[in-house]
Amino acid sequence: MKLEKSTLTGDKTVQISGSKSISNRLLILESLFSNIKIGNLSNSQDTQLLKKALSANTDVVDIHHAGTAMRFLTSYYSIQEGKTTVLTGSGRMKERPIKNLVSALRDLGVDIEYLENEGFPPLKITGRKITQTQVNVPANISSQFITSLLLIAGKLENGLKINLVGEVTSRSYIEMTLDILTKFGIKSSFEGNTIKVEPYHGDSASSALSYEVESDWSSASYFYSICALGRKTIHLKSFYKESTQGDSAIAKIYEDFFGIKTIFSEDEHKITLQPQPDFSFPEKIVLDMNNCPDIAQTLCVTAAALQIPFDISGLGTLRVKETDRLLALYNELKKLGTETEITDLTIQSTHFGNPQENISIKTYQDHRMAMSFAPFCLIKELNIEDEDVVEKSYPMFWEDLASVVTK
Repeated sequence: MKLEKSTLTGDKTVQISGSKSISNRLLILESLFSNIKIGNLSNSQDTQLLKKALSANTDVVDIHHAGTAMRFLTSYYSIQEGKTTVLTGSGRMKERPIKNLVSALRDLGVDIEYLENEGFPPLKITGRKITQTQVNVPANISSQFITSLLLIAGKLENGLKINLVGEVTSRSYIEMTLDILTKFGIKSSFEGNTIKVEPYHGDSASSALSYEVESDWSSASYFYSICALGRKTIHLKSFYKESTQGDSAIAKIYEDFFGIKTIFSEDEHKITLQPQPDFSFPEKIVLDMNNCPDIAQTLCVTAAALQIPFDISGLGTLRVKETDRLLALYNELKKLGTETEITDLTIQSTHFGNPQENISIKTYQDHRMAMSFAPFCLIKELNIEDEDVVEKSYPMFWEDLASVVTK
């Protein structure tokens, strides 16, 4: 897709679909407990694939590129007593490690086999009744592994105690899950490195819960980037000031480093992104994004476009996403004239030069690569390869982008 050099129109409103993270958690709980009515469900491909898998009556479930679905369904099928399920996915999915989650479930007594390579999908899962009450899990793994266990914990007759070993990664996503469980009536605690979830004893018929899903903050991040580069106001719906999404950190990050103030309108559940006049950009951005790694690509592209030096840490999980996102950033930022150095946990800029002519951004089957680089069209025309990858999390992105810019 060719994006021509554009300008931000200003004062436009975008309605963003429900949070993928919240929607996927609710779908698992809805299937386990049957008493949730979900509003503003995410229209992302990931969420639709998970919804389809949960309603399918088949022995083989293919979730394609949907990493969240792979992780959540691994635990979900583990407690479907007497049912054997083969859980598989795309070629890239078969390269994404799942050993830590499988090991935890095996420690709890679940029968899971690797059908191809040890530590990776596809999996053969034979559901069993789990009676063990606790499990040790490395704390620095993907929060989705931990959330996968938390989502089934209330269904276990003895509940579950999870001991996190080491330093916790993406704590905000774990806390989001626990907040949802609390609203559903499942009691839990998170003290130090220990999470306890009690078994759910509610009456499903009398405790039906309606849950309106807040819009997705990671999807909002691309409009923060557009606002930072275009310096005009944008309105986004539907967002809440007291959000449990870790990526809501984008509001403070962009206010601190790019002068984009977030104004909340509680009655309309709308936020206004307002550039501050005469804002002085920092000499360097130094930031630990351990709790919000999914918005790191957006931040790096914004900083590169404005040629603000950056040193971003806490990015260990980016190596095992849809692609190696750190390597992808290293490669594609060069095309914008930004040289970087990367480690397993960090990325930092080392030099700013002129953008290439005829920029064409590879997306590596990664939705966030496409969307995080798109705002650069406010600086220079560019091409986004394989633009349909945005369907994974934000199918309406290109239409929404076109609604706020003019060529």
